[in-house]
Amino acid sequence: MLLATACRTDEIVIPAEYDRLPIGATPHCDPIGLYVLNEGNMGSNKASIDYVDLENGLYARNLYAERNPSVIKELGDVGNDLQIYGSKLYAVLNSSHKIEVMDARTLVRIGQIDIPNCRYINFHKGKAYVTSYVGPIAIDPNAQPGAVYCVDTTTLSVIDKCTVGYQPEEMAITNERIYIANSGGYRKPNYDNTLSVVDIATMKQIQKITVAPNLHRVRKDAYGQLWVSSRGDEASIPSRLFVLDYKENSSQEMVVTDTLDIPCSDMCIHGDSLYFYSLAWSDKLEGNVVTYGIVNVRTKELVTDNFITDGTEREIEKPYGVAVNPGNGDIYVTDGKNYVSSGTVHCYSREGKRKWSMRAGDIPAHMVFLRRDKQ
Repeated sequence: MLLATACRTDEIVIPAEYDRLPIGATPHCDPIGLYVLNEGNMGSNKASIDYVDLENGLYARNLYAERNPSVIKELGDVGNDLQIYGSKLYAVLNSSHKIEVMDARTLVRIGQIDIPNCRYINFHKGKAYVTSYVGPIAIDPNAQPGAVYCVDTTTLSVIDKCTVGYQPEEMAITNERIYIANSGGYRKPNYDNTLSVVDIATMKQIQKITVAPNLHRVRKDAYGQLWVSSRGDEASIPSRLFVLDYKENSSQEMVVTDTLDIPCSDMCIHGDSLYFYSLAWSDKLEGNVVTYGIVNVRTKELVTDNFITDGTEREIEKPYGVAVNPGNGDIYVTDGKNYVSSGTVHCYSREGKRKWSMRAGDIPAHMVFLRRDKQ
């Protein structure tokens, strides 16, 4: 009680840690920086936000706590997604059942949105859309279906909700529809295998597209295609990548057009290149097989199975996130290491040569770039 009272009245400041980047400052660059959301272990209340200040050549750790000294429990428990929309930064805190909303430039807290077991966030025309498992955090063969919530980004209030498939994960928005990957993760081994289609105007589920078990990631490319990853069933069906496009002679109905026998844990699209990594268990090798690849989204061909070209990928224990700088093409890969101690953020040139590595918080995973026009 004494500590809590002191925090409220004296606003004890927990200073961030600052290190200089080996590459130095990059004046007039755009993006000017990169936010990193460290997940932290469930139940540890150790989610945190780091900031890579590219313009001034600095790496700042645990910046949220410094900028918001009056927030008693700091950021929250298990950071699951991080996005910028307009002038605001949104951090999805799964086990804290909330979304922290901050000023994208200063990281000062604006407010929070309460959504149970929230997972990922996307935006469209002034609204935020948030996937939610809805039910409690627990493996349960009878777990209830999930939902997507609609939030007004001005008032930060929930204004609508639509029930979708089981344990929904990422989503993409195109042609006034939301495409949501349903995992069914709580119902293992009876995973969901569908992509829910929600009409934005009515917030009603209008279709389910059968894809593969345990869906996770969804990305939209410049050609209007959706790239969807399946984690498989951990038995007979491996992780794969799927491509969805509009059905011939239809501008509304999407179907699976291509299946790529490529495992995928996370991915991002930069131009015509889909960068991905996979961490897949091999019974034959009795260990994890790690791939850092690039797929051409136009031709759907694998360009390389290792975008890290200097051999330093051997120093990454557990890849946990990937992002590409839209300005200069630098590639960022996070390392979750043993999932209980500090991870690492690695930066590679577009040629795959390592430029620097920095210690991060626990389980660095989600990254978003801060553009110059947000200053």
